[in-house]
Formats: sequence, C-alpha cells, structure tokens
Amino acid sequence: MTQLASGHTVEVLEGEELEHQERDFQGYTNGLIRLNPGRWLFPADYTKFADSLFKFKFRESDVVVMTWPKCGTTWMQEIIWTMKNNPDLDHPLASQPLFARSPFINFDMFTLSKNVPPIDDGNPLLEAFKVKCPGKDPKDGIMLQMAETIPDPRTIKTHLPFSLLTPDLLDTAKVVYVARSPKDVVVSCFHHCRLILLQGFTGSLDQFVQYFLDDNLVFGPYWLHMKEAWEKRDHPNMHFVYFEDVKTNTMLELRKLNKFLNTNLTEEQLQKVAHYTSFSEMKSREKNSVFNSFYNNQVLSSDGSLFRKGEVGDGQKCLSPEQQAKVDQWTKKHTEDFGAAFRYSS
Repeated sequence: MTQLASGHTVEVLEGEELEHQERDFQGYTNGLIRLNPGRWLFPADYTKFADSLFKFKFRESDVVVMTWPKCGTTWMQEIIWTMKNNPDLDHPLASQPLFARSPFINFDMFTLSKNVPPIDDGNPLLEAFKVKCPGKDPKDGIMLQMAETIPDPRTIKTHLPFSLLTPDLLDTAKVVYVARSPKDVVVSCFHHCRLILLQGFTGSLDQFVQYFLDDNLVFGPYWLHMKEAWEKRDHPNMHFVYFEDVKTNTMLELRKLNKFLNTNLTEEQLQKVAHYTSFSEMKSREKNSVFNSFYNNQVLSSDGSLFRKGEVGDGQKCLSPEQQAKVDQWTKKHTEDFGAAFRYSS
C-alpha cells in the first residue's frame, strides 16, 4: 500500500463505490483514491503531486487562503491579494486573472480529466505558466509551480486540510481559514459540481446531499476539514473567519484582517477594497476567468456561473425540510466536540 510523505496511506476506490462515483461525476475519468486516516477523497491524479504539495516551501510573507470548496475562497483570495498588493487599485498586475496572481495550489490533480480538452498551446492557463515558469515542465504541476515562482508577498489558495500540508505551515506563514454554513455549502457545491466539467455531476440535489452526508465528495469530510482548522484557531498566525460575517459586516471583518495581516491600510483604502471585491464587481470581471473553458454551457445558461449568488441562507431556500434536517443532524453529530463557541454546532 502506497504511503505519502504526509504519512497517509492511499486506498484506490474499486467496484460498486467507484462505479457510482464515475456514473454521477463524469469528470473523474482517471479513478479516485482515499487517504487514511481521514478518508480524504481525491482524484487518483492527486498522488502525482501529493508529496510536492506536502513539502511545499512556504515563506514568512505568505498568506494561505484555506477553505473547503464553496466557502468564499475566491472572494477571500481577491480580498487578501488586494489588501496586500493593490489597496489603491493601481497595481499593474491587477488585470491579470486571479489564478495568475494567487495560484490554486492543488488544482493540478483535476486538469488531466478526459472530460475536458487537454491544456495545450493557446490555453490561458498554459500560456500564463509559460510566462511565469519559463523552461519548467507543466507535467510537474502548472499551478504548483506558479505558486513557487510568483513574487512576494504571495497569496496562495488551497482546499487541502492542514494534515496534508507541511506541519510547520503556521509557524512559517499566515493562514486565513473561511468556514461556511454546511447547508449553504452543499447547495453551492452542488451547483459548482454540475457547472465544472472537471467534476461533471449529473445526479439530483437529493443524491448530492447524500454524497455530502456520507463524506463521499472530493476533498473529503467537511467537518474534519473544519475541525483541523478550528483546533488551531488560537495560533497567532491563524485567522478563522465565518463567511456569514464577511458577507454581513464586510468592513468590520476587513478591519480585523487589516490587523492580522499587518497591512496598515487606511479606512479609505479598506473602503476601496470592499467595493473592488464586492460580489457584483467580481462577477463583472468573471468574463476574463480562465475557468470559463471548463464550464458546462447548458448549466451555465440555466443556473448561472461560478459567481452565482454569494448569499447567506441559500441552503434554507433550496433544500427541502427533510434535507435540511439531515444536514443539521450531520452537523450536530460531527461538531459536538468543537465546543459552544463554534457557530454551526447547535
């Protein structure tokens, strides 16, 4: 049995379980694996990059945006990059796609899916890689190597949990972890997995909710991902924030980030950041996204794009009472030892 540098062992999905996943998620064309302990679920191509991701060299000036999928990651990336690099909205690189300024470090495991055309000459992702990583081999990871080469101060995105990244991460760099209501997460993730061909979910919302409740979605158990971060919330280099707070009281949360990041921005600069990174402004800039080529156009036309709603409470609108009760029960079961301070436990 394969063992990774993180100490996790690799279990290859087979039989009926694999058949169900490949039937419902048409983007997972190269197989799936589980990592134990934790039962983290990933495309099999994760093993090509796992050890490099675990050994990635972070720097003191880095800020890592860590979330489970659909918890406001892209929004927080842009907030932090703008605060660190572009508070006056005049940085010459601001017009570049976000992935080129703030790489999604573990994205490479998805790009080998046969459900999308190969990333070859002319693809914006590969063209950006050639500029930023001249002479490097894209097979060694496009986003991974871009993260290594972008200039300081770096803002790096990941959906990996702490246990799959270097143990000295928090002793080296700052981490901003964003948590979001599980009910809102499952609805947003359902849309995302239908929209993005790299995942290509074709089942119903009810089926998707069950995948979530069974911890059978790629990136693994949301509750365990949050637990690993929650337990580190008091580390001086850790900033644990709720999506709901950033959405409902943006300026207050930006002030907290300003202090945590030591960016020393003025109130006027923070107002600029708030406007520039608002949902409507970011949605208006989405047409330049490299990920447009990975969209299911039918889902795009019927349900919207990556920037769909960005709301608080969408889970209560979209999930049936029975589905909501199941998610609430799942949440209570898995977070009961988080303590009374954790927002989603009750």
